[in-house]
Parts: sequence; C-alpha cells; structure tokens
Amino acid sequence: MIYLNSILILMQILNILKEISLLSNKKIFFASDFHLGAPNHTESLIREKKICDWLDSIKSDAQILFLVGDLFDFWYEYKHSIPKGYSRFLGKIAELSDLGIEIEIFTGNHDMWMGDFFSKEFGANMYRNPQKYNINGKKIYVGHGDGLGPGDYGYKFLKKIFENKICRFLFGRLLHPNLGLKIGFLWAKQSWSKHDKIQDVYVFKSLDHEILYQHCKFLEQIEHFDYYIFGHRHYKFDEAITENSRYINLGDWIKFDTFATFDGTKVELKEWKG
Repeated sequence: MIYLNSILILMQILNILKEISLLSNKKIFFASDFHLGAPNHTESLIREKKICDWLDSIKSDAQILFLVGDLFDFWYEYKHSIPKGYSRFLGKIAELSDLGIEIEIFTGNHDMWMGDFFSKEFGANMYRNPQKYNINGKKIYVGHGDGLGPGDYGYKFLKKIFENKICRFLFGRLLHPNLGLKIGFLWAKQSWSKHDKIQDVYVFKSLDHEILYQHCKFLEQIEHFDYYIFGHRHYKFDEAITENSRYINLGDWIKFDTFATFDGTKVELKEWKG
C-alpha cells in the first residue's frame, strides 16, 4: 500500500496543470457515462437522441465540453474501421467542434480502447488518466475514476492487461471486427449483469463506502483542488471534502441525465429536463 501511494503521489506531482481562461459569457460543461449501445439498439437510440438534444442546447454557451468516460458501452478502433452506429452523436460532436468548442475526452473502463479517431476527426484532446486544470483561478481535477482509490485489485490487474499495447495489437490483428466487437459487447453486458447481482450502482450506503470520495480525500492531503470531478460511479454526488474542496460525481444518462457546469466561479451539478 505504501508503494502504491508513493507512485500516486509522484504521478500527482508530475502531472502538469493545464491553464484555461474562461470567457465571461461562456461556460464549461461536464458529462459522462452515456453507455451508448447498451442495453440494446432501441433503448440506446432513445438515449442518444436525448443526449444530442442536450448537446444542441449548450452549444451557444459552451467554451469547453468535457466528456468524462464511458461514452460507449464498448468501443474498439481498428485501423480502418470503428464500431457501427452512433451517427447522431458523432455528428453532433463534429458540429460542436466546428463551432470552435474545445472537446476534452477521457477514456473509461468501457471505452478504454479509443484510438486517434476523435482527435483526428474532431480535434479532441484525449486522456487516459486524470488531468489537472486551473480555470479562472479554480483548481479542478478531472478523470473517469475507474481503478482509483483503495481496493478493487482484480479490476486494476485486468485494466493493466487490457491497456497493454501488445494485447491491444493482438486483439485488433487476430480478431475480425465482427468477432472482436461481438466479444466486446458481450463483455460489457456481463459487466452490467455483475453490478445487478452483486452491487447495484444506484445504491448509496455512506461516504465511507465511496471509493472515489476516499480517493479525493487522500489526494487533497497532497495537493489542494477546489473541485474533483469524476464519472464511473453512476451515482450523482456533490459532497464536501474540506471546507474549500468538493467531490462531484456526474451520475449518468441511463437513470439521472445529469451534467455539471462551471461558470468561472463555481461548479454546479444539474439535471437535463429536455
């Protein structure tokens, strides 16, 4: 545990703080866990249209859009092909990018195999690890959240395997896209089934049981941030860590339809009413 904490402290120190100046008439938007593709095409399409309506509603106010992981229930980019579908969502992201809105995308545990498609097509900045920002004097720490905090060592081990470049190469070269994507979606479906049987993602016990909250408390001892913003948990949170620091979890678009905004002064967790 001491060794792992030492690595985390070193990563925290070395991670560069990105400076952003927010224009007076603009906002920053954060959303995560769309899980497009789940549980089936019909229900996913309804959710996709809802998300596109929300994206359309923010385009006049947004300076930056943070998409904080698990946009898709499964995603793998072959060299010359990407998963079928999501045309409305991808088209809306292209529109926002063409309007000059900066797109910041974090990979999640369901779409960790994103490649360069979003950066090439939409000019998005892609991240596989949490990032630090200084926006108008407010320090904000952003990441998807999977594999962070105490425990869950089985998943952390599997994540290392899945993110290994050799494993990614072999998956893409040895499996035809039809088979590879089928396996991927079956894995994603099994992941949801596990949550249903063992630990409902929409159950809140206490903050002592919230791994990401505990992770933020640990990080705050190393370096102060005004806001810690994560996805992954699927439950919506806006909780104080200290008097001057808050933990925001973005919820999801399966049950809550929640997102966060930053106006240069404060981060607010909101629900899209349509």
